[in-house]
Amino acid sequence: MTTKKISLTSQFLETLARGKLTLANLLLAIRQSEEMSQVEFAKLLGVSRQYLCDIEHGRRYVSPKAAAQYAKKLGYSQQQFVRLCLQDLVDRDGLNLKIDVQDAA
Repeated sequence: MTTKKISLTSQFLETLARGKLTLANLLLAIRQSEEMSQVEFAKLLGVSRQYLCDIEHGRRYVSPKAAAQYAKKLGYSQQQFVRLCLQDLVDRDGLNLKIDVQDAA
């Protein structure tokens, strides 16, 4: 996927999320669109319901490795999940940086 397409996709997702797209609100949107409970979705991801709840409410952050695993389990782009995960960590630390992730050659 080209950088322009990724940027347009991100903008569209941010519009749907009504704000800045984070891994937390992406996971929440996926769970809700699939009409799954936190218990069901947590089981699918291989985490506890409380851990998922903490992620969805921004009390916990996901590691890049876990983000890639969640993307694979859900059938989504690992690149996008890892990018969001890293952006969340950068934003949490108050750094004014924008993360871009590309597949290794």
